[in-house]
Amino acid sequence: MSAARTGKWVIVDRDGVINRDSDDYIRSVSQWRPIDGSIEALAALSRAGIVVTVATNQSGIGRGFFSRDTVYRMHRKLRRLVAQQGGRVNEIAFCPHTPDDDCVCRKPRTGLLRRLSRRVERPLSEAVLIGDSARDLQAGADAGCELWLVATGNGVHTAQELGHKPTAWWPRVNHATDLADAAKQLLGGY
Repeated sequence: MSAARTGKWVIVDRDGVINRDSDDYIRSVSQWRPIDGSIEALAALSRAGIVVTVATNQSGIGRGFFSRDTVYRMHRKLRRLVAQQGGRVNEIAFCPHTPDDDCVCRKPRTGLLRRLSRRVERPLSEAVLIGDSARDLQAGADAGCELWLVATGNGVHTAQELGHKPTAWWPRVNHATDLADAAKQLLGGY
């Protein structure tokens, strides 16, 4: 059964899942470049009636590498590209803190996911979390989401790491080559 027919909604990590990631951080709108097929995948999910949200750690703000305004401009670009494909990104939540800030919103904590759940008025038990890192998956597992790991970004490393040190939730993680593949599996092809 497709995600649209089951009432599911998606929470997608940004860097490494929607756009290309960098060890030096994505610091400008010009550096924000979508992974092939990711924009079309988000639009396809949206067109199928699935609420599309994004949850992203952006510690570069707290580290002084870029401003909140820069992140807002990146997200406007993301929304514009998805809209050009006939879709919609319903909500985006980001954490500006560094790991040392010990905040409740930075993944692997669930604050960003809970914020999105309140905004779209949907329970996390109906959410599909798509990410490329153990932090993403841990947050989703703790929030009761369906878990998907993509091989883009840090996904291959994450799969190897968790394969050697499995967690209680690792056996229920679904796998996809990229966001486009995850969307196709969730929708039964598009």
